[in-house]
Amino acid sequence: MKARVFSGVQPSGNLHIGNYLGALSNWVTIQYDYDSIFCIVDLHAVTIHQPPEELRAKIEEIAALFLAAGIDPKHSSIMVQSAVAAHAELAWMLTCVTPVGWLERMTQYKGKAAGQQTIGDGLLQYPVLMAADILLYQAAIVPVGEDQAQHLELTRDIAQRFNSLYGETFVMPQTSLPSVGARVMGLDDPTIKMSKSAAGSGHAVALLDPPDRVRKNIMRATTDSNPAVTFESPSPGVENLLSIFQAFSGWTQQQMCSHFAGMRYGDLKNQVAEMVISHLEPFQKRYREITSEPGYVARVLLEGAERVRPIADSTVDLVKRRMGLYTESR
Repeated sequence: MKARVFSGVQPSGNLHIGNYLGALSNWVTIQYDYDSIFCIVDLHAVTIHQPPEELRAKIEEIAALFLAAGIDPKHSSIMVQSAVAAHAELAWMLTCVTPVGWLERMTQYKGKAAGQQTIGDGLLQYPVLMAADILLYQAAIVPVGEDQAQHLELTRDIAQRFNSLYGETFVMPQTSLPSVGARVMGLDDPTIKMSKSAAGSGHAVALLDPPDRVRKNIMRATTDSNPAVTFESPSPGVENLLSIFQAFSGWTQQQMCSHFAGMRYGDLKNQVAEMVISHLEPFQKRYREITSEPGYVARVLLEGAERVRPIADSTVDLVKRRMGLYTESR
């Protein structure tokens, strides 16, 4: 029996090449090695107000992007978090065993809460819901970015605490990180991770950006005052461009050094832009084909939820029995 892998993406903002290189391409690679579940985490998205119609449209857009990237719906389950009620139900039960102090120490919570006069409780409970997402399916492997590593460690802490209080119930999840292109930085500020919610143009290359916009944003990318590429101590901006090219091309470090050493930045940016465009064009073509078939994406999401719901319901039933809550299967 294959181990189960679980990961998810919020349906907010625009998925970009960092999401593709750090998550989607990795999922495509590993999906046949595991019992794979890939989730659109809309309950997480509403910790910040989302216009309802935009949220519904974005959910289907993200699902179509999963499919265009190569996630196989006949093998992997693509589903929406809120379509399986067990996510919210388990989150409440885990909230009851999670110390508030653990949540207040979370770096992401402190960062998002800073400077806000009013903070929704959902922001504090965000990592508990994430723990519920993972533990609900007894996932052994969770492919996450470095920025989510603290959340995964909290998931392990919550699972361990629950297991110690009520007996062995949850699988302890492990993380999995891709080695190249796992952390794509902002084109305008290469000291911060590329974000799908960042305001302004020039920060990211979205997966659905047309070629002219891709080229414009990459050509405007921050580098430094040096005249040409050096591999001895490249600036963050140059290193980011080289990392993007290497992740898309699959070149070895030796190939990268041989080809780019001494190259002027304008030529470097041109080659990075052409490499990104050449990969996005067939991706976008598949996306257009997928979205042109009425009802197809909705059917994939429905089938995905139906496939995973028995697993989720079984876990909730087990947790209820462990805690002494009422369940018809007692």
